Amino acid sequence: MAVFRSTRLLAIGLALIGGAQGQKPLAPWEAEIAAFEARDRETRPAKGAVLFLGSSSIGGWSTLVTDFPEQRVLNRGFGGSQIADSTHFAARIIFPYQPRMIVLYAGGNDIAVGKPAEEVFADFRKFVATVRARLPKVTIAYISIAGNPARWAQVEKVKAANELIAGFAKETPKTKFIDVFSAMLGEDGLPRPEIFSDDGLHMNAEGYRLWTKIVAPYLRTPAPAVKARQRSKKARRS
Repeated sequence: MAVFRSTRLLAIGLALIGGAQGQKPLAPWEAEIAAFEARDRETRPAKGAVLFLGSSSIGGWSTLVTDFPEQRVLNRGFGGSQIADSTHFAARIIFPYQPRMIVLYAGGNDIAVGKPAEEVFADFRKFVATVRARLPKVTIAYISIAGNPARWAQVEKVKAANELIAGFAKETPKTKFIDVFSAMLGEDGLPRPEIFSDDGLHMNAEGYRLWTKIVAPYLRTPAPAVKARQRSKKARRS
């Protein structure tokens, strides 16, 4: 997670410099968004991928590509972000890729800064509306806010936000709710310590293996390009 901290500090430093020069301060994550854009200029991602978006639990998913080998996936998570931040940067980290599906994990940081569950829900609805205005056919899957040891005091707000978003997803076409909250708890109803890193907030490799198992069925069938490669391999073997 040191990479996320250093990048965040750089972004904050740039914002302070801009303010001192009388310019409009940069958004806290401008450096990370600009880094995504620079990477895209070097190698443009193919359209139609599954776009993973959200906070550090997505940004830190370093095994994302190998965890879903039958899918074309793209990681645009940025640490510390809230739902509204992904909405704000949609024109830069969503629309250019024209994804066939978006998997969003955000909301925990929203609650951590004091937002009530109803506001988290409202922010998610705004995210969906913003995305669908440009990409009406895209599937949006929301990974439930996880309960973790570091923020367990906020668990009732987490449950309330998850319940609101789950109800909305159930009634909204091409919108899915992926429940990871339940599976991350032990028989005692508390977070399973073996799936978290030492900070009690982020997951370790075991936690990501659990998420992979839960998320995989929601990604539907392989993308057309992947199917074509699979058919080609079968033809060569026959």
